[in-house]
Formats: sequence, structure tokens, C-alpha cells
Amino acid sequence: MAEVGQIINNKYEILKLVGKGGMSKVYLAMDTNIHKPWAVKEIDKTVRDQNNEVIIQSAIAEANLIKELDHNAIVRIVDIIDEPDKIFIIEDFIDGETLNAIVLREGAQPQEKVIRWAIQICSALEYLHTRKPPIIYRDMKPANVMLKPEGNVKIIDFGIAREYKEHNTEDTKCLGTKGYAAPEQFGGKGQTDARTDVYCLGVTLYYLVTGMNPSEPPYEIYPIRHWNPKLSSGLEAIILKCTRPNPSERFQSCAELSYALQHYEEYTAQYRSKQVMKVAKFGALVLAGLLFVGVGCFGLAKRSNRINSDFQYNMDRAEMSSDDSERLAYYQRAIAIKPGDVRPYLQIVETLKKDEQFTVEEQELLTSLVAPNRDALRKDPDYAKLAFQIGKLYWHYWTYGSENGDDNTLTRRYVAMEWFSEAEKLGDPDDENTRRAKVYKVISQFTTTIDMKVREGEDNGVYREYWEALRDIVRGIQEDDPEIVVMEIYSQVLDAVIGRAKGFRKDGVSYEGLKNLIDSVTTGLDRYESISQSASEMKEAAMAKVDKAIATLNRDYDRGEDAE
Repeated sequence: MAEVGQIINNKYEILKLVGKGGMSKVYLAMDTNIHKPWAVKEIDKTVRDQNNEVIIQSAIAEANLIKELDHNAIVRIVDIIDEPDKIFIIEDFIDGETLNAIVLREGAQPQEKVIRWAIQICSALEYLHTRKPPIIYRDMKPANVMLKPEGNVKIIDFGIAREYKEHNTEDTKCLGTKGYAAPEQFGGKGQTDARTDVYCLGVTLYYLVTGMNPSEPPYEIYPIRHWNPKLSSGLEAIILKCTRPNPSERFQSCAELSYALQHYEEYTAQYRSKQVMKVAKFGALVLAGLLFVGVGCFGLAKRSNRINSDFQYNMDRAEMSSDDSERLAYYQRAIAIKPGDVRPYLQIVETLKKDEQFTVEEQELLTSLVAPNRDALRKDPDYAKLAFQIGKLYWHYWTYGSENGDDNTLTRRYVAMEWFSEAEKLGDPDDENTRRAKVYKVISQFTTTIDMKVREGEDNGVYREYWEALRDIVRGIQEDDPEIVVMEIYSQVLDAVIGRAKGFRKDGVSYEGLKNLIDSVTTGLDRYESISQSASEMKEAAMAKVDKAIATLNRDYDRGEDAE
């Protein structure tokens, strides 16, 4: 057992024990290098579970599973320390308490609050289900969800999560928490899949809004209004659908469940309509339970019209909103309705770059929206445009790594490169954005790999392509481009000449070609007079580089000799 004051791996100082269970102990620890708190899970390698299997194998599998994930509602693992007699897993320290602890202390929670939590959980589970291969959580319950002080939730404990095996007929182990586990988790009823997590989440919602623990007598899921008649009949219908024994009768994805939760007030009519259709044998599969317009509107066209109407309503409300937080909320609702439509994502990107800062929190929000829906988004003809705009968001505005005034250019370029590559690959070759995406990609590739290429002697030819990209990006500057973006481009061009003139000459770039590029930058700098303070400072810094760039060019080209 770790002791208070002990330093793990010369880095993590144990502060106190915060929890323990049959498998592990959890401590609060402080990273002595960056003074950041972490949770340290300590697992004794000699401990065995009831099946006499070494727990450490499960712990390592859990850690390796989580460390590849990136979602703001899923706990992160940042380090795994394997010692001879125990293993330490370093993960996010969540300042908060479990939903189970809240219900035990306060009783049943208000349904509006529970629905907000559930929508966040749906986003996280949908993210897991859309990994390749899909990850099935299998242990959704209130004790495995932490509520943070600001009101957001985070899923913890991936001890029995598993990757979905496409050709398996059933799971090899019967795992789960009694009362919350779906029937198929007990073996002989098929393999667990995304619908298993839908079931577990449905039971979790049941407990949160009723306070009735399904792991205790009467061990049944009653309609929630049996316990509290004031609860919504629409929410009752949603929970009943989640917890049906037959997986094919549940919501088929967490995205579908999230949409229903966001429209639970209308779901009452939807649920009744579906029952009428079943009785009348009028084609229950046609509507699948997503009607809002009352009895008689049974056609798919009506359902499609309602979805389009709800989507446009949220888009219009977002457009009219003067508050960025409210605007983002409406766009997120639009995404929940039509997750494969590029338009709300584009507007979110525009909103996030307004203050010329793309923070880590904003990056987590954008990732949580885009990542689960990326395959669907790729089917939209405008997806390449979205990829290009996300690339520019990272390229120009991402603040990660710059908190202490450090230059995070390489980090921004590296992350942006993926998006520019995707925009180039999926875009129309004749589209201006596709051509600009290629330019940004080339610059990103050069700036993030050139030092390695130089060391390995593989830098021949890359300087000319880089010069062409710089030239094209300067030519492509438009009047409505943000000043700070333009100043950054000009500064980068001058830095390239100062630092890479010999390389340009080696690859046959002419003196006149580089001199014309410097002249274009100088002309552009002179054109900006009344600009923002941050852009003004960047302009002054760039102007100070002009003379040095010209001097370097003259020196490395023998004062104007054409190298071609």
C-alpha cells in the first residue's frame, strides 16, 4: 500500500487515500513537476478475483483501452507505471462525486437535471461505440459516473469494457452489475453491443429519477410514474424502451437515444402513436417511434419533415442569438438531430474563432461533437470545407502549449496537418479551398518534419515545394482574412527566408523568386495601418524581420546571384 508522502516514479507525490475497492486503492497525488493533481490507482499484482484470475491483467487491459480515448466525458489515463509487485495507473483526478453518492444523500434527482447528464453520457457512449473496433462499456451505473462542480459528468472505471468482436456470437464472460446489466450480459443471449449500453443507461436513468435501486428488492423496472406520477410520461416511455429485454426493441444507438431525450416532452405522443400502429398492424417498422405530430401522422415523410423543422429551428435560433454560449447550445441541439449535416459544425467553428483563441476546453467540445460523427460527416459533400476550416482553427488559434508564453507553432501545425490532408483528399480538386488545403498541408509537413529530414539526409526537393506553398498562401490572402492571421503568415514567410535560404537555393529557387516574396510581404505589411493591438504587435515584430530576411537572402545567394 502506498503511503502519504511517497513519490511514485520520481514524479507523483501521494497526498491521501480517496477510495478503495476489492481490486484497487485510489489516491490523490500531485505531479511534482507541473503541480497538477492526478488520481493514482494502485493495484497489487498478487490480488485475485472470485474466478481466481489475476486482476492485473484486467487493469492493464483497462488502462490500454482508455489511454487511446479522447472525449471530454471520459476519464483520461496519462501514465502506466509497472513495478514488480504492483501497478500504478495515473489518470484524471475528478473533483466531484458519483451520481450514486448524490442519490444516496439527496434522493431522486430532478428529471431535467438527469436528462442533461444523460445526454452527455450518450455522447461519450456513442463515441466509444464508433471506435474501430467499437468499445462496449457494459457497466453503466450511477457509481461509475462522476459529477463535476460545474455540472458536467465524466465516466470512470472501464474494468469490464470490451472491444466488439464482429464474428462472435456471444461474450466469453458474464460480467456486469446485477440490476443494471442487460440480459445478454449473462450469456446465452448473444454478444453485447451498443444496445447493451443503452439498456444499462436506461436503468441508470430509472434509478436517478426514482431513487429506487434496481439492485435491491423488488428487482424490477416499473414505469417511473408508478413511483412518482409527476414525472414525464415521455421520459417514462424512453426508459421503458431502453430497458426492453430484446435488444432489437430498444433504441439502436446512443445517438438515437440522445435525440429522444432532447425531445422527451414530445415523445409521449410518439410513444402512443407507435402503440396504435402496433395494434393496427400498420407497419411499426416504418416510423420506429419518432413522430411528434400526433395520431395520424404515420408516414416517413412526416417524420423527415419534423426532423428538418426541428433542425432548422435550432439553426435559426442560433443565428439570432447574441450570446456565444447560447448559440453553441443551439448548434449542438441541431447536431443531435442531424449528426451528419456539416452546417452546424461549420457555424461552431466560426463561433470558436471569433475571439482569435481556440482553447483546450473548446477543443474538447469540438472533438466530442465531431469525433463520434466523423464517418457520417464524410458523406456530406461539404465535409472537405469543414475539415479545411477545422484545420485553420488549429493552425491559427489553438492555445495548447502556449500557456506560459511558449511558442506552440509546431504543435498547431502538426494537429492541423491531419485536417488539411483530409480536406485535400476529399475535396473537389478544382475548388479553391482544396487547393489552399494542400498549401497549408505542405507547410505543416515541412515545418514539423524538416529537422528530421535534414538529420537523415532526406531534405532534397522539399524546400522548393515549401517555397511554392509560401508563395501561394501569400497570393491567397483575402481582404476579409483576420488581421492576426495575415500577420502570422507574413511572419512565417520572413522566418522561412531567414532560416532556410540556403535550402531554397539548394533546391533551385531563384533569388528573384524569394526577393519577390519578401516584397509582397513588405507591401502587405505597409497596407495595414489601423489594426488590433495583438495584430499591431505582430506587425511590428514582422517589420523588424524584413531587413534581416533581405540580408540573409543577399548573403546566402552571394548578394543576388541567381542560383538557377
